[in-house]
Amino acid sequence: MESFFESRVVWINLAYLVSAVCFIIGLKLLGSPATARKGNQIAAAGMAVAVIATLFMPGMANIVLILVGLAIGAVLASIPSRRVKMTAMPQMVAIFNGMGGATAALISLVEFEHKVGIARGEIISIVLGLIIGSISFSGSMVAFGKLQELISGRPIYYPSQRQINVVIGIAVLVLALVIILLGQTALTLPLLVILFLGALVLGVLTVLPIGGADMPVVIAVLNSMTGVAAALTGFVLNNQALIIAGILVGASGAFLTLLMARAMNRSVSNVLFGAWGAHAAGGGAGGAADAAEALPMREVTAEDAAVPLAYAEKVVIVPGYGLAVAQAQHAVRELAESLQDRGVDVRYAIHPVAGRMPGHMNVLLAEANVPYDELYEMEQINDDFANTDVAIVVGANDVTNPAARDDPNSPIYGMPILNVDQAKQIYVLKRGRGAGFAGIENMLFHNPKTAMLFGDAKDSLSKLTTAVREA
Repeated sequence: MESFFESRVVWINLAYLVSAVCFIIGLKLLGSPATARKGNQIAAAGMAVAVIATLFMPGMANIVLILVGLAIGAVLASIPSRRVKMTAMPQMVAIFNGMGGATAALISLVEFEHKVGIARGEIISIVLGLIIGSISFSGSMVAFGKLQELISGRPIYYPSQRQINVVIGIAVLVLALVIILLGQTALTLPLLVILFLGALVLGVLTVLPIGGADMPVVIAVLNSMTGVAAALTGFVLNNQALIIAGILVGASGAFLTLLMARAMNRSVSNVLFGAWGAHAAGGGAGGAADAAEALPMREVTAEDAAVPLAYAEKVVIVPGYGLAVAQAQHAVRELAESLQDRGVDVRYAIHPVAGRMPGHMNVLLAEANVPYDELYEMEQINDDFANTDVAIVVGANDVTNPAARDDPNSPIYGMPILNVDQAKQIYVLKRGRGAGFAGIENMLFHNPKTAMLFGDAKDSLSKLTTAVREA
């Protein structure tokens, strides 16, 4: 019987190895829009193998209860995943990410209560997994609230907030150290519950003062934290597949965080603890808004804009969150195809932090079957705007704001932007005259070369397509 269990463990470990290979291959394929779908499917298959293999672990009990839980979780996840609109995809990512952090934290609590003779190293893993998972969960829920506009997307402040956050952070670290030194005693479990609650509060208070424009970086940070928490949980459970998956998620999330921060020309610490949203709500943005009131916005009709578009040689389309809100990705593809039928060179310029999560615009355009080779990252296309006849900005705001390049007093000064203002003619499709998600007035709208086409982006694009075909 013992040899039977040993051989079963060998097969389970081999299954975990297959899962790990699937995770790595899937992650690699996610690096390109052309292979991202296949990569996601391979990674999902690897996770399925890992879950099934875990059910055969020696000593595994309550199989029926586990299967019921899997079925409930699958239904609760699959239904909203199929129904969610592309505009709400960042919120969905935030919820899923938060659930991963909550799971890691709760498993840490349960394992500490049920295990006997826990070693010091396991206690460290439990404490760290509890803290990181709790912060990831509560922070993700705040991010969800901001993205869903259940709470203000602007930074939320109260008196002495930073000082209070520091005190709570120090208290969490001290309590964690006390628990590690105490070991497994009758007092430790209540202290772990207090630590859990303190970490939840810290996660909320850390994300509240971060502005909505920083949400892509915040989501990447929280995703990385969830991966680390999962890996620590894997050490507690002695589950190799969970360790590997957690490490991959944590490392990729950390790398993505650095890329996002670099795209904004800011440090991660500045995003988390010194968000520009505080300034956006105050002096810097207010001055720009006051100045903007005295500057004109030139409006045009779809018929007026269609003529320069139809006879242009090079057109660059800049998508933003407004494109997602209007669900206009198919309409923008139809406009591009109409222009291409007339021999116009059409490309899409993608800013790394456009939208509400990393890669948001790429996913949106891929859904509309926009060819991958027409999508250009900022570094690839920025120098070409000066040679572009017409630039069309669809719902993008902060990532096209020339104040980031030209105004040292602007809260976003230094952030790399798309050089839309260098195009010969600029059309901005926008719902209204308001500022972007960061609350900063975009002086591009007052550029003499810029013309505004107000209204729903999907409707405006459809009118432009019709007018181009008739031009």
